Amino acid sequence: MAETKRIGVLTGGGDAPGLNPAIKGLVYRASQLGIKTVGLSDGWLSLLNPPFDVVPLECATVRRWDRDGGTNLGSSRTNPFQTANELGERVDKSAEVIANIEKLGLDAVVACGGEDTLGVAARLSDKGVPVVGIPKTIDKDLAGTDYTLGFDSALRNVTEVIERSRTPAGSHGWVQVIEVMGRHSGHLALWSGAAGQADIILIPEHPFRYEKVYRHLKDRLGDSKAHPRDPQHPRYSVIVVAEGAYAEDGELVLMDDRHDAFGHARLGGIAEVLARRIMSDTPYDARSVILGHPQRGGPPSPVDRIMGLMFGARAAEAVAAGAFGKMVSARGVAPACDLSLVDISTVIGKIDRVDVARLYDTERYHFKGIGM
Repeated sequence: MAETKRIGVLTGGGDAPGLNPAIKGLVYRASQLGIKTVGLSDGWLSLLNPPFDVVPLECATVRRWDRDGGTNLGSSRTNPFQTANELGERVDKSAEVIANIEKLGLDAVVACGGEDTLGVAARLSDKGVPVVGIPKTIDKDLAGTDYTLGFDSALRNVTEVIERSRTPAGSHGWVQVIEVMGRHSGHLALWSGAAGQADIILIPEHPFRYEKVYRHLKDRLGDSKAHPRDPQHPRYSVIVVAEGAYAEDGELVLMDDRHDAFGHARLGGIAEVLARRIMSDTPYDARSVILGHPQRGGPPSPVDRIMGLMFGARAAEAVAAGAFGKMVSARGVAPACDLSLVDISTVIGKIDRVDVARLYDTERYHFKGIGM
C-alpha cells in the first residue's frame, strides 16, 4: 500500500442523493486500508477560509449515512480559480487551496461532484495535487462514465410527479407542462418522460418547433376540450421539458442575468413560456410547473445507495494505490456494473448528451420505440 495515511473528502455543486453513501463507502474501505478520512465542509470553500471546518470521519460516524439524501458535509459552487476578492473581482486562489491542503496534512483529496467540481479537481491535479474524483450529477451529463450519483433518485422523483400531474390535468382538461433539470443534456427529461408516459418530451439536444408541438396536441386532444367521458379523445396532455430546451427560433430562457463562479446563468422558465404560447396559439388551457430543487431531494434510491457505496470504496482503493488524477467510472449500472478509473481530465470540456439518432424521435418529440 502507498504511504498515504490521511485524506479529505468534499462534495461540491448541487447536492444529490448518493453522496452520503459514497462518503460511507470511502470511509469504510479507507479504514480497512489503514487510511484516516476527514470531511471538508462546503466543497472547495472549505479549503479557502480558515479556520478550517474539518470533521473526522470514523466508521461509527457514517454508519447510517447511506440512508440520507443530500450531503451531510454541505456543499457550495465555489471555484478556487475564480473566487471573489474584497473588491468583488474574481481572482485565482488555487495556490491558497494547495497551501491549505498541506497545512491540514492531507495526503490526498477525494472530490465528489459534477463537471464544475471535478473540473477544479482536474486543474488542481495538473498543479500536482493528489486527487481522486467521484461522479455526481442528476443530469447524468458527465463524460467518461455511464452513471453519475443522483440520477436514479431524481428519475424516480420526477416520474412520480409526472404521474401525479395527470390527476389535476385530467380533472380540468389542461396541458400540463413540467420543467425538469437538464442544462445541456436531456437524460432526465427523456427517461422520466418515457417512464411517466408523457406525451411530448423536449430536450436541449434537439431544438423544437412550436407548430409541431401544437400539431401533436391536436392529434391527441382534438379541436377542443373533450368531455370527461369521451372515449375518442383524452381530455389532457403532459409535456416534459428540460430547463435547457429551446425553440428553433428562440433562445435559452433564464431566471435572471446573474452568473455563478463557473460562468453558468440560472436557467428556468421555459415551461411557463411554452404554456403561455399554447394558451395563446391553440384552444387548449395549459399550466406549467418548475420542479426545481425538490427533484433531487429525499433519500437515495437503492441504485444510488449501492452505486455510492461502490464509488466510495473504489476511490479509497485508488488513493491507497496512489492512482491520482483519476475519476471512478462505471460501465453499466448495479447490479450489472463494472468500475474502473479514467483520467479526471475527461470531464473537462465534454458533455454526455442524449444520443438523438439512437434514442430520440425528432418527429414525435419522444423516446424512440414507444408507440403511444
